Amino acid sequence: MDYSKYIRVIEGFPTKEISFKDISPLLANPEVFRKAIKEMAAYVKEWNADAVIGPESRGFIFGCPVALEANVSFIMARKQGKLPGSTIAKEFTLEYGKAVIELPEFLIKPGMRVVLVDDLMATGGTLKAMKELIEENGSKVVGIITLIELTDLKGRELFKDTPVVTFMKVPH
Repeated sequence: MDYSKYIRVIEGFPTKEISFKDISPLLANPEVFRKAIKEMAAYVKEWNADAVIGPESRGFIFGCPVALEANVSFIMARKQGKLPGSTIAKEFTLEYGKAVIELPEFLIKPGMRVVLVDDLMATGGTLKAMKELIEENGSKVVGIITLIELTDLKGRELFKDTPVVTFMKVPH
């Protein structure tokens, strides 16, 4: 399916050098959203995953229904300080500074097969940090799925040893 018809591009938001990819029209169309979820879930099943992990916040929007459709667990990856209890964490560098991603420690089990799901892959920094954190804790990232890939930012190049599936490739 050509999902580009359901993505609004807003130039200059939130800053003038950004071309924002708005997923709201896709989410507002249940038929198209359902199709995207089913297509993503097919890969989760094919890769025999035990869990889907999505980063806040838009990774939750896609990851949770993908996990349900694939009949696997969904685990939230959150910004530092947003999860209660014991967490595992990874600091990483963004274009504009540093950030920390956390996962609930009790949900990451050695030997798990995990798929990372998000709405968009840009530089790949958040997904890379998540992959490293998961694998440092004894699990394996068996694939990465995003709806949109900003091809000129070359995030895919960070994952030469991991399958990456995107449904819409666009320049930054």
